[in-house]
Amino acid sequence: MTTLPATERLLLGPGPSPVPPRVMRAMAAPVLGHLDPALLDLMDDIRTSLGRVFRAPEGSLALAVSGTGTSGMEAAVANLVAPGTRVVAVVNGYFGARLADMAARYGGDVRRIDGEWGRAVDPGAVQRALEEGGADVVAAVHAETSTGVENPIAEIAAAGRAHDALVLVDAVTSLGGMPLDVSAWAVDACYSGSQKCLGAPSGLAPLVFTPRALARRVPCRSFYLDLGLLQDYWVGRKYHHTIAATLVYALREALLVVEEEGLETRWARHQRHHQVLTSGLEAMGLPLYPPAGERLWTLHTVRVPAGVDEAAVRRDLREAFNIEIGAGMGPLAGKVWRVGLMGAGSVPASILVLLGALEHILRRMGHPVAPGAGTGAALDALTADH
Repeated sequence: MTTLPATERLLLGPGPSPVPPRVMRAMAAPVLGHLDPALLDLMDDIRTSLGRVFRAPEGSLALAVSGTGTSGMEAAVANLVAPGTRVVAVVNGYFGARLADMAARYGGDVRRIDGEWGRAVDPGAVQRALEEGGADVVAAVHAETSTGVENPIAEIAAAGRAHDALVLVDAVTSLGGMPLDVSAWAVDACYSGSQKCLGAPSGLAPLVFTPRALARRVPCRSFYLDLGLLQDYWVGRKYHHTIAATLVYALREALLVVEEEGLETRWARHQRHHQVLTSGLEAMGLPLYPPAGERLWTLHTVRVPAGVDEAAVRRDLREAFNIEIGAGMGPLAGKVWRVGLMGAGSVPASILVLLGALEHILRRMGHPVAPGAGTGAALDALTADH
């Protein structure tokens, strides 16, 4: 029989991210029933905190769907897209394509704005599409996990709002790690996942609907993801499903960590360590795939050098150093590694350990790397930062 893991893996892939010890300790609290008043009070804390972390306007509904980030995506789509709903979907990566597919499955009349994988979408293309055919919903991914690219959501949302379209945003890899402001950016609905920058285990999907989105909901064909029924549970205390109390504890504690650090401070930490990692990788001859100015601070797509077996590098990192990084997806499969610095993983120790391990593996494979090049450049960047 397979045994449970005894050693903590350093999770530096596209998710999950490392879970802080205090969040793990919270999960050891006694399990409560899904309608226990004490649990519902903790869920109220989550709703209030999510409203602040999303920076949602007054009157918004924030909660967490039981499921992964994809459940948040489907809940948002299921309550905004009905047969015939005109949807303009930005697709420049795997998760943009999933969002477009999801909208089509709910009967939406979907027009894709296809962009290059590894580049941010041109907001002008969104504007032109809206001028040509209008839309009821504009859907886009803020932090495209498959490519390491940040899309210009504020500009996309402005174009959508100018044409009276609802703006739906995927913030799975940005909430809690990169600037995101639902209110200031005029986003109408936004979802995320608990296991990335927030630093909780997978299993809950934060979701927010602003008053504008709430007023324009469509009849939901999913029972489990019906926002009205979820609101009845989270706010009205009516039975809907048996939520996992341990995941509620974990998300609440993770949100406390986020708010204690402060959003601006947390964003700055992720930006600083993104720059440190980038300096180290470039010194080793490992540039990032997207151009500067379009890169995520939370997820890095690193070009695999010619002649290097990318899968073997990932295997050796896992088996020899107990470090997890991710593989490329779609057209980037075999061409990039995906390295996450999210939440508790966005710290100097993670960067230095990864760079040292990569140097050892690449040198052993015969790839020319100057001894100490990556860690030295990273240390210089850390020193310069102070």
